[in-house]
Amino acid sequence: MSGRVGDLSEKQLELLTEFRSRTQDLLPELPEQHDHFLLRWLRARNFNVSKAELMIRKHVDFRRQMKVDSIVSDWTPPEVIRRYLSGGMCGYDRDGSPVWYDVVGPLDPRGLLMSASKQDCIRTKILHMELLQRECRRQSCQLGKNVESVTLIYDCEGLGLKHIWKPVVETYGEILTMFEDNYPEALKTVFIVKAPKMFPMAYNLIKHFLCEETRRKIQVLGGNWQEVLRQHIPPSQLPVVYGGTLTDPDGDPRCRTMIKCGGTVPKSYYVQNSAQVQYEHSVTVSRGSALQLEYDVGVAHSRLRYLTSLPPSLPRPPRSHPSRPPRWQFASDGADIGFGVFRRSSDRQETQVLPSERYNAHLVPEDGGVTCEEPGVYVVRFDNSYSFLQSKRVSYTVLVLPPAQEPSPEAE
Repeated sequence: MSGRVGDLSEKQLELLTEFRSRTQDLLPELPEQHDHFLLRWLRARNFNVSKAELMIRKHVDFRRQMKVDSIVSDWTPPEVIRRYLSGGMCGYDRDGSPVWYDVVGPLDPRGLLMSASKQDCIRTKILHMELLQRECRRQSCQLGKNVESVTLIYDCEGLGLKHIWKPVVETYGEILTMFEDNYPEALKTVFIVKAPKMFPMAYNLIKHFLCEETRRKIQVLGGNWQEVLRQHIPPSQLPVVYGGTLTDPDGDPRCRTMIKCGGTVPKSYYVQNSAQVQYEHSVTVSRGSALQLEYDVGVAHSRLRYLTSLPPSLPRPPRSHPSRPPRWQFASDGADIGFGVFRRSSDRQETQVLPSERYNAHLVPEDGGVTCEEPGVYVVRFDNSYSFLQSKRVSYTVLVLPPAQEPSPEAE
């Protein structure tokens, strides 16, 4: 049995009922509540209800932390990403599934990571995935059948050493892990076209981020790749350069209004080339260790918000204040640094506020904040415990700002 609606064994039906019962409290926070959606999580965990429940509960936490429900309406990627990240959605396959193109050759991954934070790159991919999921739902309504997955065409022409730079591979690995953990069964097929000789080496660097089921969906096509694509995608839905008849209204065979061509990022976008930020503190976080900074926040729902830059007009108040939450800027020398924010209770138990992640602050300085939902002691942690060989020099400023000093949306 396939584990899909209409093709379930009696045991699978029982497990679906149990899964729905155990996740009843989560349903209002999920983008969809029907059986098709719940079965995706069960299939991803081989109908192990406990593992599927753990997975979907982590997904709800992910949606809250990343503000996924409002990302389409409330968030816009930085200009450099909008202009130079290649790829896009174009057409539908023969089953009505959206087709997404990733065009590798024109992509300048180093330029992007020198100009935008890794977190913004990941957030952009979440935005793309949410748009594709909305398109699947729209197709489901229009076609009168369930459409839940995407066909991906990965154009590898021009794949080179610039695409396997270590920070690029690490970022791509985090993106793949995010997809696997939060969008199960959302991928229908991956068609690899125009793969050069170095493709196997590049694939070996990232394949461990993919589950076995995802790996089985990858097809590396040979010289007849256009013919194979036409078997899965109607020519009218396939751009001319990929073997179809679709063009832009102006006749462009690459359909560049839908599939962005990317390109080399001008160095004027590089953050390191902009005015240098003056940090209040600079410390060395030894290998295998962490630096913790504590701040008292006395007012619930105080705002700590991420901004693209720190407005120079903001004053620099003292390190702590009973009604002022901290915000921060930091940069590291030579390599990435872990960073997270936690709330410490009176019994010294810590609750995660901002998940600890590794930031490429040696490429793009970080500037951000979160919301303190409850009063208490908030711990800002720079984490180098994962590095056994290298100490990290971290320059940082942690400001404590009253909510009234938060910049308005217009100022951002």
